[in-house]
Amino acid sequence: MGFVYLAALLISTGCMLLLDRRFRLFFWRDAVAASVVTIAGVAFFLVWDVFGIVTGIFYRGEGAIATGIVLAPEMPLEEPVFLTFLVICTMVVYTGAARVLTRGRRPVRREEAR
Repeated sequence: MGFVYLAALLISTGCMLLLDRRFRLFFWRDAVAASVVTIAGVAFFLVWDVFGIVTGIFYRGEGAIATGIVLAPEMPLEEPVFLTFLVICTMVVYTGAARVLTRGRRPVRREEAR
């Protein structure tokens, strides 16, 4: 039962990547830019977590569904996996919403703009 949360995170990330592939929203649109955004986002949130841990705001709770493996004090293995899912999910939702909201709009010609 100790790997349920990690498995759920990995499955959810896989599903987000399948949606991404189907609609070419993030990684399948521009893999280099998506990799940079993902790495920067995860790094930002990991620094945020470390700051929270150092200041005593964040702590690791005990859970039966977690692995119990810690990467650092109060930093469970699941945390960077969750942060990766969070960034990918956010970018897939953002790029998907942007596509839906801009669909149907036609560019304005110079003659019409006057």
